[in-house]
Amino acid sequence: MLANKASEERILVFAPRGRDAEVMCAVLTGDGFDCDIMDGFDAFAAHIEAGAGAAIVAEEALADVDLARLRSWLEHQPSWSDFPFVVLLGKMIGLPPEGARARIGELGNVILLERPLNAQTLRSAVASALRARRRQYQSRDVLADRERTAHSLRQSQEALVHLNETLEARIEERTRALAQANDRVMNEVIERERVQQAMVQLQKMEAIGRLTGGIAHDFNNLLNVVQGSMDLILLMSKDEVARGRAEVARRACQRGAKLTSQLLAFSRNQNLDLRPLDVDALFEGVQELVATSLGSNVRLQFAVEAPGTSIMADRNQMEMALLNLAINARDAMEGGGELAFHAGPATPPADLLPAGDYVRIAVTDSGEGMPPEIAARVFEPFFTTKGVGKGTGLGLSQVYGMAQQSGGAARILSERGVGTTVEIWLRAAGAIDDAAPAPVASTAAPRPGAQILVVEDDDFVRESMVESLQALGHTVAQAPNGEAGLRELERAQPDLIITDYLMPGMTGAELVRRARVLLPSVPMIIATGYADMKAIEQVIGDDMLLRKPFQLAELAAIVERALQKVDSEAASSAA
Repeated sequence: MLANKASEERILVFAPRGRDAEVMCAVLTGDGFDCDIMDGFDAFAAHIEAGAGAAIVAEEALADVDLARLRSWLEHQPSWSDFPFVVLLGKMIGLPPEGARARIGELGNVILLERPLNAQTLRSAVASALRARRRQYQSRDVLADRERTAHSLRQSQEALVHLNETLEARIEERTRALAQANDRVMNEVIERERVQQAMVQLQKMEAIGRLTGGIAHDFNNLLNVVQGSMDLILLMSKDEVARGRAEVARRACQRGAKLTSQLLAFSRNQNLDLRPLDVDALFEGVQELVATSLGSNVRLQFAVEAPGTSIMADRNQMEMALLNLAINARDAMEGGGELAFHAGPATPPADLLPAGDYVRIAVTDSGEGMPPEIAARVFEPFFTTKGVGKGTGLGLSQVYGMAQQSGGAARILSERGVGTTVEIWLRAAGAIDDAAPAPVASTAAPRPGAQILVVEDDDFVRESMVESLQALGHTVAQAPNGEAGLRELERAQPDLIITDYLMPGMTGAELVRRARVLLPSVPMIIATGYADMKAIEQVIGDDMLLRKPFQLAELAAIVERALQKVDSEAASSAA
């Protein structure tokens, strides 16, 4: 009878007198052993024959039983087997010791334990017996493997005899099979190298994304200081020369803000307004702009395979991405050429995106193409093959970041002398609903001279915000971090709180949560130039989010909106 794996680990206990069996099983079961109590010697012998890890038997239980069946099994057990017994001695009251102890030797592989028995001694003996039994099972498996190997060798020898009879035909057949196997292995090696290269590129782009996101955060803070200072000069100065220079600087800040927007798109930290977007409408919206930008020497083609194809995307970012791709294609086609925009449902490669419903938008030019070492770097920010002053190197990196943040991917396919195709893979959308809810008009009058608390860790940014708010007629308290902000909050009792998001120790979102406990009716605005936008919106909502760098007019508008919201809620409660 073949035993299963569970029965091979069982500990059989045969101690029919007293409570020894129950006590031992309780101890062993508590230690994780599989323990069974045997009611009689015949059942005890039968379970040993069926398969077990070890057996515990009381000395007195052997006094009046017939060992013939068990002895026969022990004598004829396989060569690898030497079944272990743990025999408990010392409880022979009223029984002749010769009958039982004389039989212990017939059991063969025996561990003797004197009673009274310590629980740890029992555990150690059982564990030792079970380890020995497991080694026997390992020997059995090795012997079985050898037998199977020997059987396989015999079969192989018979097959060789048969193969020798038709040697030439077999050799030819085998050669073809080996060639096919070699082809499969080579294909697998090539595919594995391609996947590894894609993984390395993905990790590289992820690291660069984190770096550019950090740069964008610091750059936004600097721009915010300059932007605020220029707005204050334009507001307060009567010197036309100074106002003119301030206006130039302000426009430069706006260009810098666009640059950081591209950096944030690459690092996937820009907040995208993902909505179902009809691809036909998207192409129609950019066609005229692309045609104007490229000139008459570039022939354009727009095609959508299936009418009604829609994607989950931010319309503004998609239009900017397509325009960037078109301008790059124009620069790659000196003297003109053909540029095709094509879209349709498709299944992405497994190493690019997980399974799902996607739409592939491809922009293909008839330029010279590029070598692989250039194509591998085109999505890196600031990498460009154009001359100085002709490009920032952020166009394609912005496309890459936008696609990643939208839940899709971007890749480039290029070959020298053939041309280049840039693919944007985005999730397919079900129903299209571009209608945005109309904003609710506020009827509350603006509140002049509000008490405002500004929490910002950057000293220059905080000073600029304070001066801007004071110029708008508000009274301003300030704090350099979240903890100081909470203390100032209890002291100043402000009408409004404006806090930075990314601060050491306590983020702006955490400050908002704790401030709402203290002053639940006070409105709060989070200003940020780099953050997890979804985390912020879950706390405060998009309408109370001020993105750096901001103009004085934007600051004034969001402050007024926040104060009017409180007045409206107060009026509704009073009514």
